[in-house]
Amino acid sequence: MDLSDWKGVARPDRAPLDGRYTRLEPLDPARHGNNLLASAQQPGADDRFRYLFEDVPADLPAFSPWLEKAAASLDPLFFAVIDKTTGRAEGRQALMRIDTANGVIEIGNILWGPAIARTRISTEALFLFASYAFDTLGYRRFEWKCNNLNEPSKKAALRFGFTFEGVFRQHMVAKGKNRDTAWFAMIDADWPRLKAGYEAWLGPANFDAGGQQKTKLRFD
Repeated sequence: MDLSDWKGVARPDRAPLDGRYTRLEPLDPARHGNNLLASAQQPGADDRFRYLFEDVPADLPAFSPWLEKAAASLDPLFFAVIDKTTGRAEGRQALMRIDTANGVIEIGNILWGPAIARTRISTEALFLFASYAFDTLGYRRFEWKCNNLNEPSKKAALRFGFTFEGVFRQHMVAKGKNRDTAWFAMIDADWPRLKAGYEAWLGPANFDAGGQQKTKLRFD
């Protein structure tokens, strides 16, 4: 592959990304903090935070330092995931490990609350990031990484069309424990096929009146 004309890519902007069911808004503690706290504290919180780097927030004062730090960060660049039906922030995700010279970017720090997990909202939230990276900014590689013990995350990566690339053993220490990291990625050559699958799945005709899918996400 000849990349002699490669000039690199731009950094992602701190600007909203709008979809049919989902809107991604740059994280704003004042605008999103209360909703994100309520979502984070829903039943099952310990399981959702098990593989994150922070703990379940006890209250808004305890949560505020994390919110302020995340909102000020450029890498990771955090977005709130908005359910357009309710207008509520029901989760967060970030573009991170941003390598403009090589055109590599990762989705990480994902926390999709119970209201949107395993729904078209979270799937579209992933799609909006991937489309922004490939179609708008021209990145060559879009990554997903997780603790190798995190089976739901690994299954999600495969469902979303990422390719498993291996395990980095003893990659880091997280919450006082070793973390072996599973690596997944999609590249620009994969994207046309994956994009077509997302667009077909996200079409209104694929959902019943209750928002349940009629056919599964697939990439033929």
